[in-house]
Amino acid sequence: MKKKKTSPGNIAQNKKARHEYSFIDKFEAGIELQGWEVKSIRAGKANITDSYVFIKDNEAFVSNMMITPLNQASSHVVCDPTRIRKLLLKRREIEQLMGGLDRQGLTIVATSMYWKACWVKLEIHLAKGKQEHDKRDSIKDRDWNRQKERMMKHSA
Repeated sequence: MKKKKTSPGNIAQNKKARHEYSFIDKFEAGIELQGWEVKSIRAGKANITDSYVFIKDNEAFVSNMMITPLNQASSHVVCDPTRIRKLLLKRREIEQLMGGLDRQGLTIVATSMYWKACWVKLEIHLAKGKQEHDKRDSIKDRDWNRQKERMMKHSA
């Protein structure tokens, strides 16, 4: 008897975003997916590194999120791996995002895609782009924290 494979919680991460942006607010959004996309995600063929989120007509969408189609799962459907997918958010959350975009000049960044029960969720952040000196400061802080950990480890 074959044991059913359970998918790990994390599907894809955008590690570059932590370096490029400083995060302000965090949101969890559902994604409107097609059947072949869910099968491909279960096989681990998703990438959100170059994706970005935009709002149009009071609805949120994610663009440039790459989900590579499987050959056996998508033989009868025309697949577009980078199609624009609708994000499922509450109206209040969309209004918060729109307020950050309009008034504060912020951007919306997709940072993580993961499973929550049987649903695929996308973690998005309202973020502000870092300047070059901000990036250097965060690198310096990270290195200092590593050195502190090493000193504490050796002294104990």
